[in-house]
Amino acid sequence: MGIFSRFTDIVNSNINALLDKAEDPEKMVRLIIQEMEDTLVEVRSASAKTLASKKEIVAQISKYQSDAEDWQSKAELALSKDREDLARAALQEKKKSSEAADALARELEVVEEQISKLQDEIGQLQEKLADAKSRQKAIIMRQKTASSRLEVKRTLDSSKVDAAMGRFEQYERKIDDLESQVEAYDLGKKTLHDEFAELEGGDKIDEELAALKAKVQGSKKPSKATSKK
Repeated sequence: MGIFSRFTDIVNSNINALLDKAEDPEKMVRLIIQEMEDTLVEVRSASAKTLASKKEIVAQISKYQSDAEDWQSKAELALSKDREDLARAALQEKKKSSEAADALARELEVVEEQISKLQDEIGQLQEKLADAKSRQKAIIMRQKTASSRLEVKRTLDSSKVDAAMGRFEQYERKIDDLESQVEAYDLGKKTLHDEFAELEGGDKIDEELAALKAKVQGSKKPSKATSKK
């Protein structure tokens, strides 16, 4: 049956291996969980039908066993009445009932084995389903984070960043040129500070000049000893 084949594939599958092969882990996780849930519903339904078949087989076995006992009693009654022919016929019917009960008993063993395997595999699937659900958010978060980091890496490694930095450098050079032009306009223009500095400088020069004149004139005056001669 296809349902059991798919069910076994899911039970035996390695979720990490499936995710490693997936182009979109987030989508893959959702598909895995959905597949598990759908399969679980189908297998539980099949298991319920198998259990119903088991009950029916048990009921049939009980009926055939009861029939065999009944034919045994009839055979004994026939012999007690000296009706060997009827006893023989009753034993033949008993044999048929016993053989039918035995055949159904063998079928019951197969059904019970199937039910046992189903219950075991359902348990495994439930564990995997719980594991997938508990890791779903973490896997999705990791996928989104990795995608964001990859996008950043691609952006950093692309020529876009270099081009942007180149434009920044161009703007810086333009600003440098503008500042140079402003400074050029200011050259030759005296500020109020410059005017006062010149006045202060002029006063100092006048003072130095007067001191120098006094010194020179003092050196030209004749001494008293020279005038008496």
